[in-house]
Order: sequence, then structure tokens, then C-alpha cells
Amino acid sequence: MSRSAGIIGTGSFLPEKIVTNYDLEKIMDTHNDWIVERTGIQRRRIAEKDVAASDLGVKAATAALEDAEVRAEDIDLIITATLSPDMNFPSTACIIQEKIGAFNAAAFDLEAACTGFIYALTTAKAFILSGQAQKVLVVGVEVLSKLINWEDRKTAVLFADGAGAAVVSGIEEAGIMSTALGADGKGGKFLYMPAGGSRMPATRETVDNKLHSIVMDGSEVFKFAARKMAEVSEIAVRKCGMTLNEIDYMVPHQANIRIIQNAAKRMSIPMERVYLNIQEYGNMSAASVPVALDEAVKKGYVRNGDNLLLVGFGAGLTWGAAVIKWNK
Repeated sequence: MSRSAGIIGTGSFLPEKIVTNYDLEKIMDTHNDWIVERTGIQRRRIAEKDVAASDLGVKAATAALEDAEVRAEDIDLIITATLSPDMNFPSTACIIQEKIGAFNAAAFDLEAACTGFIYALTTAKAFILSGQAQKVLVVGVEVLSKLINWEDRKTAVLFADGAGAAVVSGIEEAGIMSTALGADGKGGKFLYMPAGGSRMPATRETVDNKLHSIVMDGSEVFKFAARKMAEVSEIAVRKCGMTLNEIDYMVPHQANIRIIQNAAKRMSIPMERVYLNIQEYGNMSAASVPVALDEAVKKGYVRNGDNLLLVGFGAGLTWGAAVIKWNK
């Protein structure tokens, strides 16, 4: 049984199509300055109509496997965090398994919205430390453009598509030092999609009324987000005997620049030690943190020996944080 679990490879993939705020000005009542001021988003990536979550997920997974120098057949488990799966079943994880040839792996999807990657990372660590797996492929992927009501500027300007992945392996020391998760179902009404499940199956009426689209109370989400990001981060660092002052770099969920700034201020982490790509990609939900992590590592912002904080929040309402001693 391994003494610890750590990330030994990362990868990401973004659709080629770029949609700018100026493009959105042409199809809805919005303005570039309004979007940038309130969200920090300037551009986002949008998948083509025939592209599903697994298509993006396979690209990110393959990149992570190559980075980790691990063969697909050596993966014991695939966990895919997504709220925009290819279909209700089979799981997107099983579809990715077949496409990459990871036939020795168990596979399942995990749905914790924008906190999904951190929930999945926590699950991967538990499987490894319990001895049930030695190498786990964690994929965070979304095609949120297909869940958007493009007439609703409150959500249409925010969400986008992308995929990020990490290979988690048993290691001898350091790695994922602690994680902390939380949820409050009372806040589910603030961010949800009304139709498409067993509560409200698809009908002509639900489609005509655009009930298969994201509904969000932005002000309520904003009020809880920065506070919970700071609280769960404090819990995670305390669990591994550290303080927030010892964090070298933070990779947050890229939902809103003002939320990130607010949370960083609460934690006394200067913004130069916070990775941001929201301006380029918007809110990619479960793909947000792994894409940002992969970029931060590949660009040299994260170095071996750094104490790294991953933190996010999302529908549910859910929140989570992970403290990692980076030693890839």
C-alpha cells in the first residue's frame, strides 16, 4: 500500500473556436466592458456541434498519460467529473476508457459541478491509499455551451467548454497532503438545470420553454463563493499542519475574477501567487481547475517543492480544496 498519492502528469485540451465578448454583443443585449468589469472574461472556447464531452476528455486524458509516461493499460480507475456528459448512461468515463484503450480500469462519473475535479481528486487519493488502485486517471470535462440559454446574458457570457486531466499515482511521500470537501443542499436552488432528469423529463414543453438550460442566481452564488473558498482552504491547510502563509501558489476555480480576488484577499494570498486564465476561457466548471493546473505547471509558475492550493465551489452548493506538495 502506498504511503501517499500524488499527481504525476497533467494534460488539457480546449476547442479551437474562440468566441469573444464582441461576438456576443452581436447576438444578445450585452457589452464587452460590462462582461469584463463584472466577470473578468474576455474570450471563451466553444465546441463544435458534433463534439461531446468524451471527445474533449480523451484529448486531455491522452496528454496527461503522455506527461506522466504511463500507458493507458496501466490505469486502474478512471473518474470523470462532469455535469455535461455525452448521455445519461453509459458514463462518460466508460466512453473515455474505450477510446483510450484503458481496458484494465474501472470507470465512473462524478458530479459535483464546478467542484467536481477536487471531489474526484479526493476520491482518487482514497482509492490509492486504501490499496484498491495504484494509478487513477482523473478527467474534468465540460461542454457547457450546450446547456446554455443563449438569450440569457446572465449565464451565456460565463460558461464555456474544455477539458483537463491528471494522473494520480501512489508515491512514497508528499503529493496530495490533504483535501477538504463541503456541500449545502439548501443552496441548490441558486444554480441548477430544471429539466432533463427524473423530476422533469424532456417534453416538447420543457424544450420550448428552455428548461434544459443553466439557471443561476448570480448574487447568491457570489455571496457564498468567496467566503466558502477561504473557509475550506483554511480547513485543508490545517489538516496537513500548515497555514495559508505557507502556500506558494493557488489555482482556483475560474468562475469570476471578483470572487477570486475576494477569496485571495480573505486568505492574504497576493494575486501574483494566484493563477488566472478566466480572461481566456471563462467558466469551464469541472474542467476549470485541471486546465488551470496544467497551464500553471507547463508555464513554470508551479515548481517542484511548492505548496499548492487547489480550491473551488459550484452547484449543489459544493466546495472543496486540496493542498499538494508539488514534486512531479
